[in-house]
Amino acid sequence: MSDLLLSSESLVRLVAFLGVLSAMALWELAAPRRRLEIPRVLRWSNNLALVVVDTIILRLSFPMLAVGLALMAEDRGWGLLNNLAVPGWLSVLVSMMVLDLAIYLQHVMFHAVPGLWRLHRMHHADLDFDATTGLRFHPVEILASMGIKLAVVAALGPPAVAVLLFEVVLNASALFNHANIDLPRPVDRVLRWLIVTPDMHRVHHSTDPRETNSNYGFNLPWWDRLFGTYLAQPAKGHTGMEIGIEQFRTRRDLWLDRMLLQPLRGPASGGALDPRAYRREEGAERVTPRPGE
Repeated sequence: MSDLLLSSESLVRLVAFLGVLSAMALWELAAPRRRLEIPRVLRWSNNLALVVVDTIILRLSFPMLAVGLALMAEDRGWGLLNNLAVPGWLSVLVSMMVLDLAIYLQHVMFHAVPGLWRLHRMHHADLDFDATTGLRFHPVEILASMGIKLAVVAALGPPAVAVLLFEVVLNASALFNHANIDLPRPVDRVLRWLIVTPDMHRVHHSTDPRETNSNYGFNLPWWDRLFGTYLAQPAKGHTGMEIGIEQFRTRRDLWLDRMLLQPLRGPASGGALDPRAYRREEGAERVTPRPGE
């Protein structure tokens, strides 16, 4: 069973990734939420090239990834859940929720620590917002994220099937909540109580640091509400808000080589510790976007 799970992990993840990416791309063409400003060929070619670089570096850097470690932990009795008499279904459910919480807390940390924000801001420096933005992460951030995930898996001892399911769901939800798709507003209002929707996550990609440092969830929306980081709508509405960060705003900055060098360039402004993330202009209030925004 273990050998089968390990041998099928890559195939399952690849099929799910390509299926969801294709579905989101077609949905974006059929019903876009915003008009894109940058040609797709420029952004998609570089964002997808970054995925290839990330995957190669990750595979070369870690001899074992999260599913493999979960199998080893189960065999050797490592981790909390491997030492408790917990029903299988409950163990899977708890594992997926704890892993999702870990991703939320990691995301907050990457915004709060200036050195980590330098890595993570590359994800935010995309000048448009669509499904491929959900794939745009610096290789060093990918390595750090995997290290944190492995530590959580070792401590928690989740079932390997839960880890695989979580990885597939997380990748699919990242593609979905970054997609430039136009969900009906009533559907969005209900759905965002269950999962992070594109309108909910798009706020997080605003150039306004007060909005950038909100809505950290990737899959489950409850952590933002629980920890007070939830923001319902951007001040300028979804069609009026500006995507990105204050730096790296040329088309040349969207090329792969410039993306890889971004952590070394410019000040580490715009993170959660930037005073502008909390400052309110005198007399300024959050505005309610007009219907349709």
